[in-house]
Amino acid sequence: MIKEDKITSAQLEDLACLYEITKSLASSVDLKECLSQTMEAIDSMKGMENGTVTIINPFTGKLEIEVARGINAEGRKRGKYKIGEGITGRVVASGEPIIVPHIADEPMFLNKTRARGNLSNQSRSFLCVPIRGGKQVIGALSVDRIYADGISTQADADLRFLTILSTLIAQTTERIQAVKQEQDELRNENLKLKRELSQKNKINDIQGNSSRMVEVYEMIHRVVDSNATVLLRGESGTGKTLVAKALHYNSKRHEKPFVVVNCSALPETLLESELFGHEKGAFTGATERKAGRFEQAERGTLFLDEIGEISPAVQVKLLNVVQERTFQRLGSGESIPCDVRLVAATNRDLEKAVEDKNFREDLYYRLNVFPVYMPPLRERRTDILLLAEFFLDKYSSENAKAIQRISTSAIDMLIQYHWPGNVRELQNCLERAVLICDGNSIKSNHLPPTLQTSDSVRSEKNSLSMSAAVENFEKDLIVDGLKKNRGNQTQTAKYLDTSLRIINYKIHQYNIDPKKFKIKKQ
Repeated sequence: MIKEDKITSAQLEDLACLYEITKSLASSVDLKECLSQTMEAIDSMKGMENGTVTIINPFTGKLEIEVARGINAEGRKRGKYKIGEGITGRVVASGEPIIVPHIADEPMFLNKTRARGNLSNQSRSFLCVPIRGGKQVIGALSVDRIYADGISTQADADLRFLTILSTLIAQTTERIQAVKQEQDELRNENLKLKRELSQKNKINDIQGNSSRMVEVYEMIHRVVDSNATVLLRGESGTGKTLVAKALHYNSKRHEKPFVVVNCSALPETLLESELFGHEKGAFTGATERKAGRFEQAERGTLFLDEIGEISPAVQVKLLNVVQERTFQRLGSGESIPCDVRLVAATNRDLEKAVEDKNFREDLYYRLNVFPVYMPPLRERRTDILLLAEFFLDKYSSENAKAIQRISTSAIDMLIQYHWPGNVRELQNCLERAVLICDGNSIKSNHLPPTLQTSDSVRSEKNSLSMSAAVENFEKDLIVDGLKKNRGNQTQTAKYLDTSLRIINYKIHQYNIDPKKFKIKKQ
């Protein structure tokens, strides 16, 4: 005869509880919500208190509480473990469940959340099982249990129940994460398409359509949605700060802070305090606790300008932050985790600095994950006129002036100049020109003496005859007339008080194309 095993009341209770939990897990798309309902169910139906799901954070590598019943927000924040630390950390490291008969007698039980009060007068047991995602352990499920008759076979049954439950949790986690990943991919694809439709990947506030700048735009869009550290290289004044802002405000972190630190503007002691913050009494004058820039930029972007100027001592501490994603305030031994997108910039030759032992090699490789090189203005001369007209419009509007154009002679000077100060120097040059110009166009005499005495301009001036000067003046007048009259040669002749025949002759002589000044129909 075949002997049939009878289902006990405890097993029926387990099945009823698992049925309710399965309904909750299957119907929810919010991981925290369904896990909270699960912990509530095992508390009310099984008497399992302080039910906690702890998951490995992929960025920090630490175990962090995803959901916990009976533990407040402060306790959940404290409940972080390294792999192998405490009972929970050991379960995740070994992949094997653990029962602690009396947590008051177990030195490995750390009670980081402090949710249980004084353990010495309690007879609590602690059960913890691993949560597996495929072949890997991704976290742990733990509960408190009070056994009236002490540890017995019931504990083994509870452990089996929790093991089944951990499998359901793992499957639900994978399902919800897959849905979220698909949604993120669709969202990213949507953002990508929007960017492609918006001026063909051009970044707002950055002017330039030369081939070198198109390369920069492509690099920005490749890295904008990642968390990779970006190192901006290039001479001073090339627009590295604008690119750092573009990386932040076009990323997923755009609603969080964008914090800037100029590393060359602060001495070593102040820079360390500025970056990492300090505790009250950490040094003379530290009258209160101060949050550093890493804390201020939490979940946002921290832009470290002139990174090549930091001292060796600060380099060591910065390396620790980049590697471990944690830091310590001055005067404190507490490690603070941080989630910050790091963007650094320098005009120094870091490779030479590493070779000369002035910059740490390991920090260099940590920062140089995704380098973006900003070309100097002399290597993107086709952008000079575009930038000049942009700054002309900007400063004419700011100063309430009706300056409409830049004369041909002034354009020639702008194009021929070598621009050691790059875009910043061009910007200052146009602002000055607008301020001193009283007419409706920028002339060569409105430009700074540095441009007037540049080698290329000086050689041109020395060879400039009176007839050439007259030709340049005539050309400026005709171009100005054609602009005002929208390319109409007859009206231009009347405007300049001359004949149409002379205007036609001069247009051909100076190779001027009137069609460029006509307004196209919309």
